[in-house]
Amino acid sequence: MKIAVSSYTATSALGHGVDSILESIRTCQSGLRHNDLDGCDLDTWIGRVNGVESVAIPAHLADLQSRNNQLTFLGLQQDGFLAKLDRLIARVGSDRIGIVMATSTSNIGRTEEGYSKLDESGLMPEAYQQPEVHHLHGPGTFVSRLTGLTGPSLTISTACSSSAKVFATASRWIKQGVVDAVVVGAVDTLCLSVLYGFNSLELLSANPCRPFDQRRDGISLAEAAGFALLTRGDLAPDADVTLLGYGESSDAYHMSHPHPEGKGAMLAMTQALRRAQLAPTDIDYINLHGTASKANDLIENLALDQLFSTRTQASSTKGWTGHTLGTAGILEAVITMEAMKHDLLPGTLNCDQPDPEFSFPILRENTTRPARFAMTNSFGFGGNNATLVFGRAHD
Repeated sequence: MKIAVSSYTATSALGHGVDSILESIRTCQSGLRHNDLDGCDLDTWIGRVNGVESVAIPAHLADLQSRNNQLTFLGLQQDGFLAKLDRLIARVGSDRIGIVMATSTSNIGRTEEGYSKLDESGLMPEAYQQPEVHHLHGPGTFVSRLTGLTGPSLTISTACSSSAKVFATASRWIKQGVVDAVVVGAVDTLCLSVLYGFNSLELLSANPCRPFDQRRDGISLAEAAGFALLTRGDLAPDADVTLLGYGESSDAYHMSHPHPEGKGAMLAMTQALRRAQLAPTDIDYINLHGTASKANDLIENLALDQLFSTRTQASSTKGWTGHTLGTAGILEAVITMEAMKHDLLPGTLNCDQPDPEFSFPILRENTTRPARFAMTNSFGFGGNNATLVFGRAHD
């Protein structure tokens, strides 16, 4: 059974909606800025979404107020996504559409605010006493209530691989007949817990991140929201892209360090290729995890060199967006689908001095070239890996 990607959208530091992504890639304009998050004095660069604080959540969802849900609502309003979903609901019914959301930290920023305002008895103010907000399924709850969908709803939280895994789960649901379509999505927002937490791991860079550059010295944290509508192929015959395969693996090697030989990354990529019934030489482009940390880029490059030939172009787009944590998988999937649609393969911003230790060449400059088959990699803490393979629907 074909799994069609009938619609998608993303909101990030590059702007609201997919047009902002395409324009930023074409003009090589990064969305990163020097850290200006309130109350945070860290010398680092972040990818912050403009306008989140001014978003008004619908009145009937006031009990779900949080910055994370404000970004969710902002993201869902882009590219006509909700209107397309409404048309599908009219065709198949709200109970035949599932929701699989992803997040790394959910509404922890709201919880953080609440703890900063504890009263004399140690309780949060009433406005922060929100049982449907202070847990990891918060994004799934918000999307379910906003859209009125009554199919199964799930939120996945596996660090940076979270929103690649939503595609895999949705594919299984559809192929098993559990539902006819799935809204997949992810949202993560910046807050003090996130920034200071990663700083404690000595992973933040004081510069805009430099994926695969020999001077790379850490990541640039960011926020984003992304959504896609996956359906049975017959429900979206005009879809430009299909999900052909996915691979999921776990190194179980270290809490934050990938396996030094890239075994988990290799397993995820080979699984995805097998499900897609493709050979490595069939893949035209790979959007890499490429966070600009010393270990991650080295190990991902090692895995690429073991599996692919130089025919395959590969780049990291985190120099544009920053590392959006649990949203990275779907944001980079959207970027990849836009690249396939417009024959524009993004290069790797800030990779000015490629690491001479790397054997596999990294695409540094934007390239105009068709990509019939493309892959995305998302690798998270604990060695939790996910790879997706997409294909042009009508080639």
